[in-house]
Amino acid sequence: MTDLKGGHGATIGAQLRRLSERIDRDVGRVYAHLGITFEQRWFGVLNQIVQNGPMTVGDLATALRITHVSVSQSLRSLEAAGYVRALPDPRDARRRRQSLTDEGEALVARLTPLWLAMNREAEAINREADDVAARLDRLDQVLDRSSLYDRLIAEAEVMDKPQA
Repeated sequence: MTDLKGGHGATIGAQLRRLSERIDRDVGRVYAHLGITFEQRWFGVLNQIVQNGPMTVGDLATALRITHVSVSQSLRSLEAAGYVRALPDPRDARRRRQSLTDEGEALVARLTPLWLAMNREAEAINREADDVAARLDRLDQVLDRSSLYDRLIAEAEVMDKPQA
C-alpha cells in the first residue's frame, strides 16, 4: 500500500477547506459579537453589486469565479433577508438584475468600516505568512492552465493502458 503521509498534494484541498472554515468562523463570531446577522457567503455578491451596480446571476458568477448555483443560493438568502431584489434588465426583459434594497444599502453602510478593518487585518496576515495570497493566485493560475480533473483523467488513462 502506498504511504500518502509525506505528500502535500493530498492535503491541499483539506488545508484550504480548513483555513476557509476557520476564517469564516472567526468572522462569523465578530458579526455575532457586534449583534449583526450576516452570512459570510453574502460578502462577494454584495461587494460586486456595490462596485458595479445591478448585476445578473451570470455576471456575478463570472466576476466571482463561482457557479451560477452558488450565486443563486446566496441571492435567495439575501433576498429572504431583504437585502437584494431582482429587477428586470432594461435592455433585455428576459434577464433579471440583482440590486440592493434600502435595507441592503443600510447594511453595507453599517458593515463597510468593519470590512475595511478586515481587509487591513487580512493584509497584515498575508504579510506575516510571506505573501500567501500571491501563492494562492499562482495555484489558481496553474489550475486554470490544467485543472486537477484534466490531470487526473490523463493519469487514469495512462494507468488503464495495458502494459506491453
